[in-house]
Amino acid sequence: MRFNFRSGLLFLLALTAMPIPSVRAAPFTAFGDGETLTYRVSWGIFFHAGDIVISVHEEKDASGAVVFRITTDTSTHGFIRSFYTYNNRAEAIIDQTTGRVVLMREKGSDGKHHTDTETTFDYGRKIAHFTDHYRPGRSRDVPIPDGDPVDLISALVQTREWNLQPGQKQNVLVNFSDEFFPLAIYADHYEEVDTPLDTYQALMLEPRMEQNPKGIFKRGGEFKVWISQKGHKLPVKMQLKLPFGSAVLLLAKYTPPAVKSGG
Repeated sequence: MRFNFRSGLLFLLALTAMPIPSVRAAPFTAFGDGETLTYRVSWGIFFHAGDIVISVHEEKDASGAVVFRITTDTSTHGFIRSFYTYNNRAEAIIDQTTGRVVLMREKGSDGKHHTDTETTFDYGRKIAHFTDHYRPGRSRDVPIPDGDPVDLISALVQTREWNLQPGQKQNVLVNFSDEFFPLAIYADHYEEVDTPLDTYQALMLEPRMEQNPKGIFKRGGEFKVWISQKGHKLPVKMQLKLPFGSAVLLLAKYTPPAVKSGG
């Protein structure tokens, strides 16, 4: 059970998200201050196996620069939680001016297995410093490929600004933990999506690793996301298909960004 459900949740935590264009640094616009998205996770026969809550806050760092703190909390729920208690928090700090991720943290546990990692990004030297506090032997410096990676959670929401049409694609660079992945994001078709929150007309997008597939993609896994086409253009549904099961995220609650004074 640990391999199946935990692996699925961790992959969804990472790829609850698709990346933003990495051609050049640009102001961060994926989220607004105070924006929150809550997803209900179903896994196989379990209708409500877990919850994922993404929340965003604008603040200033030690130098006075404006940054966004994006927090993603993942936990098991209901019957699943009675025999598999899993909690995980991922956090990313994004520089507002450049749109670059400057710090990523992840900490979680299922009672037996623990995660506590941190990645800092040195763009001057093009090095990402990955630290694993539980398994120091995994800590290492990783070269940053050409482009400006951002955390995958905010990247997912950034897709609402792409305005892709069915048949179009966009090549992007994503980062997960101590690795970087080039992906192609394909816009496939429009369809109606029912969620606990509402019914939406949405565009289905599918990331594919076309060169040297790794991880889930190497094992034949598929990941899809549906972006609503009106209003805030929200990622209202996500679906992960793996050889050992499927998971679906449906948007259950949404809090829009705070309205700034004078805006």
